[in-house]
Amino acid sequence: MSESTQGNDGLGGMLGKAKDFLTDDRIDDIAEKIKSVAPDSVDEHVDTLAEKAKEHND
Repeated sequence: MSESTQGNDGLGGMLGKAKDFLTDDRIDDIAEKIKSVAPDSVDEHVDTLAEKAKEHND
């Protein structure tokens, strides 16, 4: 029962699905929602994290 033999149901499959779901537009939407409820002092950090997520999404 090794996870590496589960094909698309394993960790690799989950990462692929996550990458398909997390388009740059969705990353921006999520960042905006976080910034709408978080203190203004963290906005810059949220933007930085969103940019890093988009870089890794390429």
